[in-house]
Amino acid sequence: MRAPANILNLLLLSLLAGLDPSKTQISPKEGWQVYSSAQDPDGRCICTVVAPEQNLCSRDAKSRQLRQLLEKQELKEKMDELLPLIPVLEQYKTDAKLITQFKEEIRNLSTVLTGIQEEIGAYDYEELHQRVLSLETRLRDCMKKLTCGKLMKITGPITVKISGTRFGAWMTDPLASEKNNRVWYMDSYTNNKIVREYKSIADFVSGAESRTYNLPFKWAGTNHVVYNGSLYFNKYQSNIIIKYSFDTGRVLAQRSLEYAGFHNVYPYTWGGFSDIDLMADEIGLWAVYATNQNAGNIVISQLNQDTLEVLKSWSTGYPKRSAGESFMICGTLYVTNSHLTGAKVYYSYSTKTSTYEYTDIPFHNQYFHISMLDYNARDRALYAWNNGHQVLFNVTLFHVIKTEDDT
Repeated sequence: MRAPANILNLLLLSLLAGLDPSKTQISPKEGWQVYSSAQDPDGRCICTVVAPEQNLCSRDAKSRQLRQLLEKQELKEKMDELLPLIPVLEQYKTDAKLITQFKEEIRNLSTVLTGIQEEIGAYDYEELHQRVLSLETRLRDCMKKLTCGKLMKITGPITVKISGTRFGAWMTDPLASEKNNRVWYMDSYTNNKIVREYKSIADFVSGAESRTYNLPFKWAGTNHVVYNGSLYFNKYQSNIIIKYSFDTGRVLAQRSLEYAGFHNVYPYTWGGFSDIDLMADEIGLWAVYATNQNAGNIVISQLNQDTLEVLKSWSTGYPKRSAGESFMICGTLYVTNSHLTGAKVYYSYSTKTSTYEYTDIPFHNQYFHISMLDYNARDRALYAWNNGHQVLFNVTLFHVIKTEDDT
């Protein structure tokens, strides 16, 4: 799958800005890999695959004419994106005939694109373009049958920028359109109300602010989230959650998170009033915190994004003060065991099954002190604030393909 444009842009910008190239490396491309295919006790087909890490698309450079045409219309890039999906879809038992048709159509289109230099005038280019777009849409629809993913690996980091104090937060909106790549930047964990906005990753790297917001309240901690155009943050010295609209500059909602500890009662290991962690994933908006009623262990609450009402809560057995950071992916909470060197994802809790497991997923804490770590479902990446460095981690997710028999 194509890496988000903002991540591709920042790699070039990092080099132009004089950053160490070793900090902007992305691991070699890994295609969609089928791990197993079997039947469950009810006779349903259960297939598992690992999604590739996001990385740069390769290009065919056979000739100058072909290269110019493909770079202009991006047809070859789309074909490169679609080909790795076929091994995944081949495991989908109910669509065997459809997959065969897809394979034949991709093979035919690939042949046309490869030979287009010799027969440049033999094809209606617009018709060819529409065929590729139609094929992409159909394949993407099939890919929606993939269930939410399970975290398998974290790679990176990619260093985007060095700025601010040791503690802070930066983020993009996972529900924004592909063309909307605004970045928000909130330095420090307390005694601040200023949010800085940048129109793109490029502007963020260069320091070209587009707007600043003066919030009506100071925030606590670094665990804020931007979701669907609004900022959600913990009001300083309280367990109140604030929803603030960037479009109107007004508070749209505020609500006390019942029984949640605050003001360094149940922070992460690094402190910093990080008692209440707000986050978003493919499912929606979440709050992670601890209560006296749960003996200081982590509580996960799904929130209504409009009213901030708690829709449902899960009580875990993991002590909040022993957690380095945490983030949600597909309704599962992943907890790190430290904010310092040697940290790893050590524990996960699934809200779907109300079960937990201990994990061992290492990641490189390059600058030795992480005070913010949040998943962005659109970018399929972790945003982190690492000792005054704004960095990105890529994630590899493990998927299960649903059959139409599944409910």
